[in-house]
Amino acid sequence: MEPISFFVPGNPKTLKRHRDVKTKSGIRLRYDPSKGDKMDFLAKAMLHRPAEPTRAALCMELICVFPRPKNHYRTGRHSGTLKDSAPFWHISTPDADNILKFVGDALNGIFWHDDRQVMPMGVWKVYGSPPGVLVRLFEPDANDIEFVSDGLEGACHERLS
Repeated sequence: MEPISFFVPGNPKTLKRHRDVKTKSGIRLRYDPSKGDKMDFLAKAMLHRPAEPTRAALCMELICVFPRPKNHYRTGRHSGTLKDSAPFWHISTPDADNILKFVGDALNGIFWHDDRQVMPMGVWKVYGSPPGVLVRLFEPDANDIEFVSDGLEGACHERLS
């Protein structure tokens, strides 16, 4: 599979936990509160889908762009100009792992056969414009395998020392 990169506009979303409800007749139902958000995300990503879901190992990188709050900007005649103290990195909620789960679930079955094939390589959360999620999917190559092997060797050597 050729590497795929695409941008999905909109505020990054997180995967919400499934909910159980009990009906008046006593039947327990389980529903996914993220279902609509995942369908919206997938609809925007469909232009970039492969002809068939891949069965190969895939690496996934995400850059999550969040809108800046008002307090990042100066006021008065310099309104619209960022303060020197305005951060680049978005370090508040939502958590990066919950965004990763959301994107993985939204693209599952369309971009890849099963989400067990996906190895998250990185999730970055930054402030910027326009808000959205940049998704990068690619098959690991020899350099990636070498990098992982070197890391494993180093970790094993440290443990044994």
